[in-house]
Amino acid sequence: MAKKPTNNQEPDTTGHEWDGIQEYNNPLPRWWLWLFYATIVWGLWYVIAYPAWPLINEATAGYKGWSTRANVAAEIEAAREANAEINARLASVELEAIPADEELNTYAVSAGAAVYRTWCAQCHGSGAAGVKAGGYPNLLDNDWLWGGTLEDIHYTIAHGIRNEEDPDARWSQMPAYGDILDSEGIDQVVNYVMSLSGTPQDAQAAAAGEEIFLDNCAACHGEAGGGDIYQGAPNLADAIWLYGGDYETIRETVTYSRFGVMPPMGGADLSEAETRAVAVYVHQLGGGE
Repeated sequence: MAKKPTNNQEPDTTGHEWDGIQEYNNPLPRWWLWLFYATIVWGLWYVIAYPAWPLINEATAGYKGWSTRANVAAEIEAAREANAEINARLASVELEAIPADEELNTYAVSAGAAVYRTWCAQCHGSGAAGVKAGGYPNLLDNDWLWGGTLEDIHYTIAHGIRNEEDPDARWSQMPAYGDILDSEGIDQVVNYVMSLSGTPQDAQAAAAGEEIFLDNCAACHGEAGGGDIYQGAPNLADAIWLYGGDYETIRETVTYSRFGVMPPMGGADLSEAETRAVAVYVHQLGGGE
């Protein structure tokens, strides 16, 4: 170890020199060395006590058996037990009675918001305004393909739309009129459909399209284009469009049709209480009938 210099004496050097710069041979402070040794000991203990070394399928468990997954699972189970009673009530009462029960409704809206953010926001958006580009409906307005009552919303969430997993899924299918009508006929019926909400591009084509509409479209959408919630046929006269209401978008819809799919959320993904909670949450956003 280098000799400790006096106040007026320069410390020894290591003998190394770079461009005229010499390196002092000063010993490290004792407190720093002991702290450094302590961190080494602590590090060795930590890798023995806690999960540390990754293996093929898992990491070493450590003798303390600590696990973040187990901690989260325990917290979830504790929350489930704490809410068991009110969840049982939520799952058993009549759906229409939930909004009238202040305690149950408050809980349902709060729990439903959490369910929505976890399972629904990816498609319908964090604010529930939908995404036209993907054909994901706006849940804030009062325009519902399959009905906007609490019962209707609950059924749609539980069983989904046009999926192959649930035999009780809502189902409708619009034909692709590109295989039925020629280009002129499609142009005429598109203009007529746009005229129902006051925005035709060509009034003459719209007049010719009325007969085509009545022959091909009125069976589902109604003679006035008001739609039919029992068939999932949208209202074409309210200027609210799932995929967009401009000429090109409506023409694409008529030509190729649309076939949006929603997975069933009830059962495997959501419990009955969670399904009801998110139905109540969606219903009270402002668009529920």
